[in-house]
Amino acid sequence: MSARVSWTPHAYQARAVDWLLERPAAGLWAQMGLGKTVVTATAVRRLLDQCMVERVLVVAPKRVAAHAWPGELAKWTHLEGLTWTLIEGDARERARRMLEPTDVHLIGRELLPWLVETSAGKGPGGRDGASASAGVGAGEATGAWPYDMVVVDEASGFKDPDARRFKALKRIRPQLERIVELTGTPAPNSLLELWPQVYLLDRGARLGRAFSAFREAWFESDYMGWRWTPRPGAAAEIQRRVEDLALTLKAEDWLALPERVDRVLPVPLPAEARARYRRLERELVLELGEAQISAVNAGVLAGKLLQAANGALYAEDGEWHRLHDAKLDALEDLLEAAEGEPVLVAYAYRSDRERLLARFPQAVELRAPGAIDAWNRGEVPMLLAHPASGGHGLNLQAGGRHVVWWGLTWSLELYQQLTARLHRQGQTRPVLVHHLVAEGTLDETVMAALAGKAATQDALLEAVKRRWAAVMREGA
Repeated sequence: MSARVSWTPHAYQARAVDWLLERPAAGLWAQMGLGKTVVTATAVRRLLDQCMVERVLVVAPKRVAAHAWPGELAKWTHLEGLTWTLIEGDARERARRMLEPTDVHLIGRELLPWLVETSAGKGPGGRDGASASAGVGAGEATGAWPYDMVVVDEASGFKDPDARRFKALKRIRPQLERIVELTGTPAPNSLLELWPQVYLLDRGARLGRAFSAFREAWFESDYMGWRWTPRPGAAAEIQRRVEDLALTLKAEDWLALPERVDRVLPVPLPAEARARYRRLERELVLELGEAQISAVNAGVLAGKLLQAANGALYAEDGEWHRLHDAKLDALEDLLEAAEGEPVLVAYAYRSDRERLLARFPQAVELRAPGAIDAWNRGEVPMLLAHPASGGHGLNLQAGGRHVVWWGLTWSLELYQQLTARLHRQGQTRPVLVHHLVAEGTLDETVMAALAGKAATQDALLEAVKRRWAAVMREGA
């Protein structure tokens, strides 16, 4: 284990620590690379030392809980002596680790419903998560709960009020003396995503106690009820109501990061593959029909077209079939140009991962045991990461400066988060972000949306509708 180092906070970090100490319910909405983890761990240490809290639970994406938090707690001299336990394993092992008397317990957010069910018990009203007490909302528990403070890392993962993880946290919220939410993107796709996160902080004081009422009051829907947009003036009013809850920090206001260079590398498809892509696109678009273009089936169509752009396509039996190797060949050329420097490669589908591993045996998956530490030691020439698993909280800047988007994503949040694993505080060299874009495919539409910071579900829907109209004109 490497020696601990002394932490000298930047002015904005010292301000952020004070912000968390001064508020029992606090949001820290800080962009990637600003040190949210060490700031929060510092506040936790002070609260424990002052006996203001007794036991802290950190809820985070699985890899962040298993790697980022332990790494930060072990790195800094002022956090020495702060003990922690990672709750993981099978149910018996998790139950055993729950009983360890350490200062901080870390848990992946997918296990939070299990933890609440195991720890909180039934409320006095006789129903799980219900209370007969005045002032306690439906779904809130009052049974035993061993933590008086909860830190929600990457709180945008709690943006869905129907998700089990949100309901679990809502259930035990009345028993928390303190709660902290950390995120760089509280509402990456829509202001509707703010309500669950704000509710967990203030239990409905600012935006109301019911999501449906919030939506009806501040948004209006299309005639099908699929798309909700803010009413005039709603965005400003929502921001005004919640501004005292969260400290917002932007990287460009505080950090002088190394230069980031974005490169779009067009990848021409072989003639046969280009023709097969065109036939596939036309068949899928015509089969869908304008009246059937919803978020769900537009996503399915876009997924198939992006698979084809990457070079493989899934059949109905769940197996994938090769269409072309154009992107594999382009990546090989890029590696040669990088002259042996390590590269972080983002892929989108299982078929992508399998094909990359087959072509590049030197590649290592991010999820492989020890892969993150080996990457940061410079021992991994190619690290494969899916944006959903590698996009949050991980410090990868020590291992390289090349990000290759081999498979593009419609999620602006995941795109920004994964790229920021290398382009962040601690990076000492310019970061090169390479985008492999198959010519004449949906890749080009996604790339344009990402470049304009407009890659959302709404943009996907509009892209599919435009393509439907174009196909219909071609067939007229």
